[in-house]
Amino acid sequence: MPKVRSSNIGYPRIGEKREWKKSLESYWANTTSQEELLASLKEIRLTNIQKQKDAGIDLIPVGDFSLYDHVLDTAVSFGLVPDRFEYNGGKVDLDTYFAVARGTDSAVASEMTKWYNTNYHYIVPEITQAPTTLVHNRVLELYNEAKAELDIETKPVILGPVSFVKLSKNQTGLSEKDLIRSFVPLYAELLKELEASHVAWVQVDEPFLNGEVTEADLDLLQEVYAQLDVAAPKVNLLLQTYFEAVDDYEAIVNLPVQGIGLDFVHDEGKSLQQVAKYGLPSGKILAAGIIDGRNIWKADLQEVKHIVDQLSVLVGEGQLILQPSCSLLHVPVTVSLEEELPEFLKAGISFADEKLEELVALADVANDVRDEEILEASAEAVRSLNESSSRNNEDVRALLEEIGDSVPTRAVEATERLRLQQEKYQFPLLPTTTIGSFPQTKEVRQKRLKWRKGKLESAQYEQFIRDEIDKWIKIQEDLDIDVLVHGEFERTDMVEFFGEKLAGFQFTKFGWVQSYGSRCVKPPVIYGDVAFIEPMTVKETAYAQRQTNRPVKGMLTGPVTIFNWSFPRTDISEGQVVNQIALALRKEVEELEKEGINLIQVDEPAIREGLPLKKEKTEAYLKQSVEAFRLSTITVQPETQIHTHMCYSDFEAIIESIDALDADVISIETSRSHGELISAFEDFTYNKGIGLGVYDIHSPRVPAQEEIDRNISRALSVLDPTLFWINPDCGLKTRKEKETVEALRVMVAAAKQAREQLVTSPE
Repeated sequence: MPKVRSSNIGYPRIGEKREWKKSLESYWANTTSQEELLASLKEIRLTNIQKQKDAGIDLIPVGDFSLYDHVLDTAVSFGLVPDRFEYNGGKVDLDTYFAVARGTDSAVASEMTKWYNTNYHYIVPEITQAPTTLVHNRVLELYNEAKAELDIETKPVILGPVSFVKLSKNQTGLSEKDLIRSFVPLYAELLKELEASHVAWVQVDEPFLNGEVTEADLDLLQEVYAQLDVAAPKVNLLLQTYFEAVDDYEAIVNLPVQGIGLDFVHDEGKSLQQVAKYGLPSGKILAAGIIDGRNIWKADLQEVKHIVDQLSVLVGEGQLILQPSCSLLHVPVTVSLEEELPEFLKAGISFADEKLEELVALADVANDVRDEEILEASAEAVRSLNESSSRNNEDVRALLEEIGDSVPTRAVEATERLRLQQEKYQFPLLPTTTIGSFPQTKEVRQKRLKWRKGKLESAQYEQFIRDEIDKWIKIQEDLDIDVLVHGEFERTDMVEFFGEKLAGFQFTKFGWVQSYGSRCVKPPVIYGDVAFIEPMTVKETAYAQRQTNRPVKGMLTGPVTIFNWSFPRTDISEGQVVNQIALALRKEVEELEKEGINLIQVDEPAIREGLPLKKEKTEAYLKQSVEAFRLSTITVQPETQIHTHMCYSDFEAIIESIDALDADVISIETSRSHGELISAFEDFTYNKGIGLGVYDIHSPRVPAQEEIDRNISRALSVLDPTLFWINPDCGLKTRKEKETVEALRVMVAAAKQAREQLVTSPE
């Protein structure tokens, strides 16, 4: 056995050119059969495994691949399907699986929310009764597939029972502890079956361990893993954590498992300190996450080798595995396709395949298989990038210095601003609006692509965009929506669009990552100081406003969201980068206001998702986020109404910070969580406008009016109706035109009915 081995925690599912996404969407559109879908996905899955084998990875994950989401995979393995989908037991069929994730005409989809502090979304399991059966040992099936098709020994990956239950909705009436205990026999059965197939290692992900962990949690972990160890004694369990350092190192490394996976990238140096101070139990494996699995910058391998050298001494020969800090699900597949990147930047970037190369290089050097010279190129690439004049803008640095640490608030209090705004706009009770985007049809995408490739004249493209705006302004007026949007037909992604127009950003051609389901995004690369160049949204928004007498909202993406949904530089502080973005956006806000756009929405769906996993870091993060938002919006006049929007989140934890944003109107999701988020406002007096998304746009189904009525009624039991707005829960770009119009018609009808009831029964 080598002194040091290499391992991977998880590999991107989507394929080098999003073949996975295309296969899924073709199946959903009924243009390919189930057999064709499964064959296509199998090919991608096996290709991923073979690539990792060819790269030289020793422990290759299997089970990390998914048809939609790995948490949903875990749920259906135990037959956990909500009753509304009419599941009758046994292995969950493919269409039921997709129905849980996407909904049907008669059943709303399960809730979707953020995977810890990432931009990946998972389907929240709904557990109504304790599980009784392992209906499908999916990882065993995939392990056997890799063995039979490729003759490759793999490492099955499963989501651990404690994290799984903590990520779920417990609707059983059982305590969390007892519900977790009910899963143990089923996990034991799963492991026994893997043991019978001679599986050597199983990676059991318990990411909750990197957050706030109680003594009761640790006691339960000891109990659970002791039982699993007894159930399958010949299987080596690697308990995997990521995204932060663990606080309870001594207790965790002494759990009855054969290996512990720790993050050595996002841990602020704590993991190395813990190993140095407390050591590692004899014979136990340390899987050290020493290559960043969440960002795309090449590591200085000479620096990383210093950590590897220290760990090699601390844990002993044969006890060290090198791996990414987390699953590579969060980064694109390969830099090799990026032929248009500037060379200085491409040399400093590392996607999934390149990160595997970095790991193997480090392992080879540690094992004396290769010379240390192989590490020098990475150090030189990092130095060249950091010293590049393209990365450093002295004017931006000077402006940040001038602003200093304090960010002023708007000159007029929120209640007075709302009075002035109502006086100006004369909004009806329960005004209706949408979040921003309208359907990006195939024609819209094709026209944009032709224009980008130079096959369509700019004048023709701009006329096409104006025609789309005209069409949807008319649709909104016919639907009798109160505050309109221009539809964002000129935009690709809500972050990419702005990044393309700001200094300091670079874009890739194939740098896609999965956000949710088949939805893939291509995060911008923030490589340099961010600066405003010229107006970005004014032309289309001002044009839309000239076509109607109703107000049209300007639509911007906020600084924290642009940061969180990009691959940001790491050579300066997060706060510096976020504030640079905020200053650039402030200029755009001012340009919109100059053109008479006096409702401006600055979306911040990513504030909640970026919350640190450790409570002691939360206050500083929220303070930074609030100040960046205010920095981007404080210069407008009192009559200019600032809106913001946030997605699926536990708002109760950050309600005071939401208030501190000092936006005039905030819209948040409430449909997919079945109205549960409204409880955040029951104990907090919120004196600003609030729009609760009353139907789920991530499902293709058109909601029944009764569903929207219930969501409105639930909200009005808590919120002041004079402050309440009605809107969908997110943008509509992924939906088709017919379903969008029908759903909005239902929403407006529900709003008018509720409005009428309030007027006739004001008490």
